[in-house]
Amino acid sequence: MAQEPLATKGNFLHIYDFTIHPGVEEEFIKEFEAFDYSDGNPMHKSWAQVKDGVLLRDEENPLRFYLIAEWKDIEEHAKIRKILAEEIKPSFIRHIVGGSFVPRYAKVVSSTPDEILAKAAG
Repeated sequence: MAQEPLATKGNFLHIYDFTIHPGVEEEFIKEFEAFDYSDGNPMHKSWAQVKDGVLLRDEENPLRFYLIAEWKDIEEHAKIRKILAEEIKPSFIRHIVGGSFVPRYAKVVSSTPDEILAKAAG
């Protein structure tokens, strides 16, 4: 059994599900990483971010990506996302079909209890 749950009960995950234009896959990843790991990314400075996001690439459709991260507060994430969309405008967004980079939010309603994790750890 895994020793750490993906997320904590009561927190939220943002889940971006988007497709990029063909032929720019590596450029998109490079631009995403350059922005995401830069000091200019306000998401990483927020008190509400619990776990840093991960970018996922669909195994069946290499133009489809997902971005997920764990947050304590949806409103805080949405506020920062608005700043990104209206003021910062990261270059990787231009590669997204439709130019829309809006997440779905999901509340974590079940997460492995600490006593189960401790028991599994031995």
